[in-house]
Amino acid sequence: MSTVKRKTQSKPMDMSEETLLKSFKPASDAPTLTSLAELEEKEIKKLKNVGLDFSEHERIGTYIQTNCGVAKCDCHMEGVELMPITEALKKYDWLKDYWWKLVAKEKDVFTKETAAHLDNGYFIRALPGAKVVYPVQTCLYIRSENVAQRVHNIVIAEEGSELHVITGCSTHPDLTSALHIGVSEFYIKKGAKLVFTMIHNWGENVYVRPRTGVLVEEDGVFLSNYVSLKGVKSVQTYPTARLAGRRALARFNSVIVAPEGTVMDSGSRIILDAPETRGEIVSRTISYGGKVIARGHLVGNAPGIKAHLECNGLILAENGVIHAIPELEAHLADVDMSHEAAVGKIAQDEIEYLMARGLSEEDATATIVRGFLNVKIEGLPPELDAEIQAAVAESHKGI
Repeated sequence: MSTVKRKTQSKPMDMSEETLLKSFKPASDAPTLTSLAELEEKEIKKLKNVGLDFSEHERIGTYIQTNCGVAKCDCHMEGVELMPITEALKKYDWLKDYWWKLVAKEKDVFTKETAAHLDNGYFIRALPGAKVVYPVQTCLYIRSENVAQRVHNIVIAEEGSELHVITGCSTHPDLTSALHIGVSEFYIKKGAKLVFTMIHNWGENVYVRPRTGVLVEEDGVFLSNYVSLKGVKSVQTYPTARLAGRRALARFNSVIVAPEGTVMDSGSRIILDAPETRGEIVSRTISYGGKVIARGHLVGNAPGIKAHLECNGLILAENGVIHAIPELEAHLADVDMSHEAAVGKIAQDEIEYLMARGLSEEDATATIVRGFLNVKIEGLPPELDAEIQAAVAESHKGI
């Protein structure tokens, strides 16, 4: 039986963050799953659409958290550790050296809340030299109405290791109101590589507040993919990666579709602190009635760096808003930093070109939108790939 009992009225967007936080009950007050067998078919379908593969085919481990409880946590790959963060803190005394080091406890009301009232989270560690072919999958799921879920995740790719994580964040299909606070700290050691893919599929009145810090050491690689194609009340995310070692690399790629009623304040920052480091931020956004703030900030603090920022947006409804804010900040002359930003609607001549070759106007528009988003992310299950393509095909409506 579903744990969702009622619908709630939409909360005003102009309320303070403190008031917003107080308007939700703790996730610890809500029931948790004791078995995945309790999930309804519609829940399983929605969770598949954020990348969760229940068969665990081509997955080396699975972590599923509902509200504040851990419904599943196992890993079957030697060289990779996966456990709830509360267990990891008890098991490893050295973990305190990573805990709240990249994200400040006092950053805002949400980090303070998570520090004071933790609803778990995951710990993932690739041991030195471990080479992982298939990803670890994680899912942070809110199943009860009007709760605040507060998680803190730590991912460590030790020296010379390679790790891929797919994390899906979602809410029960019948749930309308919730708050998700996700603090995440990523450590990529010397010569290591971490690919992190996050898929969001929330609800119409769900507020989302990720707070993320990334540290990349010498010759390390951090690749981040963020996908949000469904409506959500408000998302506020701005991960910061610091490239602390020579030749370190970070790349943020985001694909966002904002329906009417959605406010997406998204972006990322890369601080290039070591020589010969590389950074890239690429965002593609589509608004068909929602508001998108696409931020990007590159900070060059060392010689021989190379960084690029690209923000492109399409507005496909008269009431849509896209605000691109690209920033380049160089502190010395020996840097190569660039940016480009473009926001507008589909050019009529592009539509006419495709129509002249036999497509209808609707099909021509959908083809251009699909090409614009160009969603190609490694390791996604067929259900999610189909969901992404369907959402892209629908995103031209309201033009």
